[in-house]
Amino acid sequence: MSKRKDYWRMSNLTGLIIGISMLLLAGFAYAQAYEGADFCKNCHEDVYNEWKASGHPYKLMQGEDAQHRPIPLPRGWDWPEDGALENGTLVEGEVSYVIGGYKWKSRYMDHEGYIVTVTEDEDGNPVDGVNQYNFLTGEWVNYNAGVDNKPYNCGVCHTTNWVADDDAETDNDLSDNQNGLPGIWGTFDDGGIHCEQCHGNGGHNEFPVDDSAEACGACHYRTAAPGAEVNVIPAGGGFIKHHEQYNEHLASPHANMKCVTCHNPHKRGEFSIKEGRECTDCHTDVAASYAMDSMADYGVECKDCHMPYASKSANQLGPY
Repeated sequence: MSKRKDYWRMSNLTGLIIGISMLLLAGFAYAQAYEGADFCKNCHEDVYNEWKASGHPYKLMQGEDAQHRPIPLPRGWDWPEDGALENGTLVEGEVSYVIGGYKWKSRYMDHEGYIVTVTEDEDGNPVDGVNQYNFLTGEWVNYNAGVDNKPYNCGVCHTTNWVADDDAETDNDLSDNQNGLPGIWGTFDDGGIHCEQCHGNGGHNEFPVDDSAEACGACHYRTAAPGAEVNVIPAGGGFIKHHEQYNEHLASPHANMKCVTCHNPHKRGEFSIKEGRECTDCHTDVAASYAMDSMADYGVECKDCHMPYASKSANQLGPY
């Protein structure tokens, strides 16, 4: 009789353990569900508004959204009807997505998700290139002019929760391509960098905060040439190349610091220095001697010499 009781006790205990485990797993799965930035806005509206005004959300936009921003179309291309992308009714000559378009430049993707490399001239004839718009100068320039079926595979730093389709060229399976478009070699939850790309998926989970410089460097980094040190600042044509801030950081005396010590990552670049933060907060000895220098009298600031306009994204900012 006791053996039978022990058997039922063990069976009930096993069932209880399995039941609890299933609940925990279900809770974990729910906690990892993607919610989107509007969910975060419910509690963090001030941070949401700062992020919304920055460039992060606009790294990749659907054509039907981009057309409501001051983004020009390349000659020979049209904006799609609302819902065409999701409904699968895009037609040839319509823009499915815009890459960028916030501040520096914009590139475009066709109805199959390939990057646009051919446009038209004034007479409607096909022309290679003239497919990237530079906002600083208002010029159309060439980007991979005339290349056939150039895929979009840059989602790891342009989208939220990018999952690359590593065998997109050969698998003939469009379920691994965003919106079923063969030119997009991966899938994602949202175009642009949204909250959960850095903080992890939302749900009812506590948002992790990785405030390390490496977290920013995952995207703000330009791959070093084979054999080169990662702290070498990539440059070309006399200017520092874009998205290499982490390389600069590692090459500087600040390499042991965090980006967020001085920068608010939610704000747009030119307003991202945290309120009240000054170079003199740390460099007190230099500040004291500089205050006696004639350059200080003429209003020359630290950044004028130590952070000059020496970089380039589409166009250089400096006058030289």
